[in-house]
Amino acid sequence: MVRIGFVVSEFNYDITQMMLKRAEEHAKFLGAEIAETVSVPGAFDMPLAIKRLLEKKEIDAVVTLGAVIEGGTAHDDVVAGHCSRKVMDLSLEYNKPVGFGVSGPKMTRQQAAERVDSYARRAVETAVKLCDK
Repeated sequence: MVRIGFVVSEFNYDITQMMLKRAEEHAKFLGAEIAETVSVPGAFDMPLAIKRLLEKKEIDAVVTLGAVIEGGTAHDDVVAGHCSRKVMDLSLEYNKPVGFGVSGPKMTRQQAAERVDSYARRAVETAVKLCDK
């Protein structure tokens, strides 16, 4: 059985909590065990929590869940870009999968809500499937 950890952004809480519910359901469907769930303030803050989970022997993979919604500046581009780059770096450093379930940038709240299911399921599926390789 694959044991996964979740790192969930509190920013855009209404969206990320729907993502978490869908991700939990899909993990159960795939037969994966959720070993730990960690909340962080925002997507930019995910890397430290991801690293701490990846360091644990009992964690096979990590799933990230977040929504980076467009604002009045290019802040969403910066947050999403740095988050995705560091997530990939950590996956390679620890040789463990990290399913990237952070939607955005350049999306509205409506678009974020429409993407809840697909991003949550895809992140879990990626993490679980890559453990089988």
